[in-house]
Amino acid sequence: MDSKLHPAVTVSNIKHVIPITLDNETGEYTSWSELFKIHCRAYQVYDHLLPKSSSSTASSSSKKQTNEQVADALAATNLWDRLDVIVLQWIYGTISRDLINTILKPNTTAREAWVTLETLFQDNKLS
Repeated sequence: MDSKLHPAVTVSNIKHVIPITLDNETGEYTSWSELFKIHCRAYQVYDHLLPKSSSSTASSSSKKQTNEQVADALAATNLWDRLDVIVLQWIYGTISRDLINTILKPNTTAREAWVTLETLFQDNKLS
């Protein structure tokens, strides 16, 4: 198993790269979201903002998986979950307290929080 540290784990202060705090009042959603997407691409976690692809689901073939394959799959799942929580922390760390209170839900994913914010600001834009 590869023991390299994922680049996203090394981010210590998200405010250094995303200086905008997203707020209902400022109307800076477009700038904030663009900076956020750039940051996610740079740290190889942009896929956490996108819908999960259906090709990532395991096929139920009759092949037996080796213990090593099962361990690798579990490690990949654990890494995905950890990175997703890191991206979620980045989202929470760059939005106002009011927005956190609006979107905070137990067991949410980065994608769900991202879509909730997008919907909230796109709906506000139409109003």
